Amino acid sequence: MTNRLRIFTAIIILALSILACGVPSNGGDSPTSAIEPTSSGDQVATVVASTMQALTPSSPDSPTPQPAGLLPHSLYFINNDNAGIAQVFRLETDGKTTTQITFEPGAVGHYDVSRIDGSVAYVSNNQLLLINADGSSRRVLVDGGPVDPDYRYAEGINNPTFSPDGQTVAFGHKGLVLYAVSTGVSNMVLENVTGDISGGLGPGQMYVPQRYSPDGTKLLITIAIPNSDGVSSGIYYPAADSLLPVKGEDGAAVCCGEQGWAWDSSALYAGVSSVGMFGSGLWRVDASSGNMVTLLPTESGGSYNLASNPYLAPDGQLYFFFANAPATEEFVSRAPLQIVRSAPDGVTGRTVLLPETFQLMNEALWAPDASFVIAAIPPSDQIYQGGSLELFYTHAEAGFLTLAPFGQQLKWGP
Repeated sequence: MTNRLRIFTAIIILALSILACGVPSNGGDSPTSAIEPTSSGDQVATVVASTMQALTPSSPDSPTPQPAGLLPHSLYFINNDNAGIAQVFRLETDGKTTTQITFEPGAVGHYDVSRIDGSVAYVSNNQLLLINADGSSRRVLVDGGPVDPDYRYAEGINNPTFSPDGQTVAFGHKGLVLYAVSTGVSNMVLENVTGDISGGLGPGQMYVPQRYSPDGTKLLITIAIPNSDGVSSGIYYPAADSLLPVKGEDGAAVCCGEQGWAWDSSALYAGVSSVGMFGSGLWRVDASSGNMVTLLPTESGGSYNLASNPYLAPDGQLYFFFANAPATEEFVSRAPLQIVRSAPDGVTGRTVLLPETFQLMNEALWAPDASFVIAAIPPSDQIYQGGSLELFYTHAEAGFLTLAPFGQQLKWGP
């Protein structure tokens, strides 16, 4: 591979990895909170599975007594089964009853959950599969067959994504494909563009679905251009069969799974909490125009603005993880982020909500009303995906709870 292709591969792994938060990186200390930590393609999932095997049982019991109805919805995540194979698990709303949902002979990579009936679409062995909420009626929707390892992320099946009404599964397979659940018909709406890579033909531009807007009218996608070392984002409108490119700014990183929809689907928010491959900062994208506005630039007043996991909640406030760091280093990672709340501009009225810092956090999932956040916190800085699942209330007096010793790819169910 050329250096350019190696850089692109690293970026695509970020775009397709089973992280849901910031760019993984080395360094840092343990969180200062009171926590005691208790696939992309199958290749990536297998590596992650070996880490999880050393950390967790397949169906952990919560160490903290928790009331029924603790969670507003069931919580899904990837963990290991008893054989050390990555599978999908569900944590019920009581916060302690865990059920294994998939039972594949090979690792489960990407997956998604229907918010309507709890059915699960997932990828294993380069097949797109669908099962009912109880794990029954397993069926293969698409068999991708063998793929060239050099083009796994372009030719392999990736990122199944349910529409909010549960009627469509968007996924990547040589382009952006929409699968109609009721009819079983797949329709490729954006085909990857062939380009010249290292003297041979490969994907010149590829499309990877990320997540539907809450109202289901828009689909956020990553647009990757291998031979330009570039990635960007776009908003696909299924009803109009049209693609709206996100008009980025220099240094902005509105790609690679970093984005979060506003609760009303009007905008996207994106944050980056490290400096290196991308610049850090916070951005807002208008969903009707694709225009981007910088809310927090990478550097201001001699400090880096580090932000991650932004969510504009129904109360009209923006919740995100944030820290400042002296702009004296070329690279910054594993910063001691804190949970903050502000006006939608990311600045006005910005208030730190909790004393805890989240230096090793790999992933976070907000409650729909932002009353709490579930963070995946690993036991060491050498683990870059998943971690102990800790629930932190956004009002400090409520404290936190441990939900499971390990999980990743956190998603709300019905």
